[in-house]
Amino acid sequence: MGRYVIGRMLQAVGVLWAAFTLSFVVLYLLPGDPVDMAANAAAGTPVDAAAVAEMRARYGLDQPLWTQYWTALTHALRGDLGHSIFSGQTVTGALGDALPSTLALAGLGLSLALVGGTGLALVAAYTRRPWLRGVLTALPPIGASMPAFWVGLLLLQFFSFRLRLVPAFGGSGFRGIILPAVTLALPIGAVVAQVLYTSLVVTWRQPFVDVAFAKGASRWWVQLRHVLRPAATPAFTVAGLWVGQVLAGSVVTETVYSRPGLGRLTQESVLHQDIPVVQGIVVFAALAFVTVNLLIDLAYPLLDPRNARRDSRKERAHV
Repeated sequence: MGRYVIGRMLQAVGVLWAAFTLSFVVLYLLPGDPVDMAANAAAGTPVDAAAVAEMRARYGLDQPLWTQYWTALTHALRGDLGHSIFSGQTVTGALGDALPSTLALAGLGLSLALVGGTGLALVAAYTRRPWLRGVLTALPPIGASMPAFWVGLLLLQFFSFRLRLVPAFGGSGFRGIILPAVTLALPIGAVVAQVLYTSLVVTWRQPFVDVAFAKGASRWWVQLRHVLRPAATPAFTVAGLWVGQVLAGSVVTETVYSRPGLGRLTQESVLHQDIPVVQGIVVFAALAFVTVNLLIDLAYPLLDPRNARRDSRKERAHV
């Protein structure tokens, strides 16, 4: 188990380095001059070349590309992601200001996705009515195929403008976050339901299910006590992989609902070509992705003890 954990942590470090490097290269290859854009936006009128050159030197953008990369990398290892070219605020400060709203949205969206997707898959696998199973299994592909911006606009039109149950834009509290969370949860819950249902159907055919029935257990108890736990591993993995999608989906969702957060910060930073901020967002998203997936990998033995036994056999084989 120890060798496995070390290997996964080294992979996580590699993913973070790759995300940092690729984002650095791609952002610096984009056309346009972010310093020139920021200087002109701050002044309101075109500024002279000397002021632009002074600003470029302040951010180290007059150095060779390799020097800029090495400086940014060494500073990032110390937790310093630089300063925003457009606002002058530290990148960590900008992320800290935007993060609470996005974490609240992402947390509620993931919770709704897991509860809804798991419930749908459990009912579909449990029912013996073919028509009901057909209806339930047809819902996840529909949910997964609907674009987030379109779902958001439909929900706004129905619940905000027609029924007036929730504010359309800029609401606070539960009423202000529920529609964005549902918009974010629909595609994730659909995929979780698809994967979990398929895994449940396969697990229902295992011999230990017949043993549980022979002991007098009910169908619902067998599903919850004996079938769900081993069947949940693939869905658990999918939920971890969708962490990155949650952060990406927040860009669209927060834009549609005019919510402050990481999505709006990303949109504004890309619009202004604010390279340090965009790179900081990419690194943060990669860090969240690898952290969640590492925790999921470590939780596998708790879901299915066979994973722990396989890891133990592998370690003994290497000794």
